[in-house]
Amino acid sequence: MSSLQALKDRLAPIVDLGKTSRILSWDQQAMMPPAGSGHRAEQMGTLQLLSHRLFTSEETGRLLEEAARETESLDPDSDDAALIRVVRRDYDKAVRVPAELRAEMARAAAEARPVWVKAKADSDFQSFLPVLERQVDLRLRYIGCFDDVEEPYDILLDDFEPETSTAEVREIFDELKTRLIPLIAELRNDDVDDSFLRGDFPHAEQEALDKSVIELFGMRPDTWRLDPTVHPFASGAGVDDIRITTNYDPTTMKSLFSTMHEYGHGLYGHQLPRELARLPTGQPCSLGIHESQSRLWENLVGRSVPFWRFFYPRVQETFPQLGMVELDDFVAAINKVQPSLIRIKADEVTYGMHVILRFELEQDMVNGRVALPDLPEAWNAKVNEYLGLDVPDDANGVLQDTHWAAGSIGYFSTYLLGTVMSVQIWERASEDIGNLEEQIERGEFAALREWLGDHVHKLGRKYSPQETLRRATGSTIDAKPYLAYLESKYRAGIMA
Repeated sequence: MSSLQALKDRLAPIVDLGKTSRILSWDQQAMMPPAGSGHRAEQMGTLQLLSHRLFTSEETGRLLEEAARETESLDPDSDDAALIRVVRRDYDKAVRVPAELRAEMARAAAEARPVWVKAKADSDFQSFLPVLERQVDLRLRYIGCFDDVEEPYDILLDDFEPETSTAEVREIFDELKTRLIPLIAELRNDDVDDSFLRGDFPHAEQEALDKSVIELFGMRPDTWRLDPTVHPFASGAGVDDIRITTNYDPTTMKSLFSTMHEYGHGLYGHQLPRELARLPTGQPCSLGIHESQSRLWENLVGRSVPFWRFFYPRVQETFPQLGMVELDDFVAAINKVQPSLIRIKADEVTYGMHVILRFELEQDMVNGRVALPDLPEAWNAKVNEYLGLDVPDDANGVLQDTHWAAGSIGYFSTYLLGTVMSVQIWERASEDIGNLEEQIERGEFAALREWLGDHVHKLGRKYSPQETLRRATGSTIDAKPYLAYLESKYRAGIMA
């Protein structure tokens, strides 16, 4: 057996362990009895310990070196050359981190979740503070494994958006802030009636509508499932095991948009290269690229006029109280620019500021510029500065997201990076497909699914996020198309 094949055989169970961890995490959030969190924490720690030890072993390093020599003459774009490139980068980073630290990080994430759920329900930051202190301490210990970085936050960011620096993200976000803040100020007082979006929207009817929209977009019933959870997310164990979740609020129909969002994540997982499924190169490229897919389906499809020309009659049939609401008024309402406290319910224009404030606070946390007991105060000050709102309680403020409970510090920026990239991807797909909006107005989505599969999803993790984006669109990340899209849509008038 060649060293390359031996390396692949060694990597396959490591990938399996990672996917098993994802299913256990999904189960904890969607199905598991709450009292089982202690058991789940130990199980997650064990899986992470086994996976890390197997990957960072001397045997893996030896096989990697030998396989690199075997493949050095291959085309850099070949699957095998890409595998060596990706595994080399992962291995060089992983060997610096003790397996015991990785296991403790996994246990801490599982133990923290029920604490966060209760703290959010009670709007009690003080009960969550010890969990947060533990997670930040673990991330500082993790950063301490690396001694050659300009910014400590780079290490955390790289776990979610490889080969992207804090300075690069800051530059993009500064460009966005310069344009978003005045645009929000200009649009926030627009007189758009959205009162009909609040009322009686029963859970059962929402669930049926949400399932109908993912069926319309395109899915195989034997490979997908949709479940309720506190904080929507997508998961799964492979291209034939896609699990998305949403959150139901009986006073709004917001679950429809979170379902469309998670559908984009699910479709990405569903269309990854099947032949690379048990190799690192067959996994998603990055969370930013992942987010570009969810934001594309949620916003560029799901908030567009062509989509609602097709789908609105179905919504009116499901919720008769909308029967007398004109299409134009409904579309204006779901696109209304109105600063709000909750990120996952934010409109397109204000959404970016939610992400930017978290990105800035995370750097303050990591660099010791804010004491963790003072985090609610710092959070509230940024919400007031960026969105002009007063935060009434911690449930609507610092406790609203699950990420810090899970130790996912470094994650938040990918939401806005992906949102920016979604417009670049959409514009290229529209150009290549030709009549994309006409197809959407007819309820046809196959061409869009196939284009995304061919140009984004099937690349898996063979290339860096920016190289993946360049191959899909011809350009690396650029905030200008996103800003132009927002200004055109909202200044020109949504129904124009």
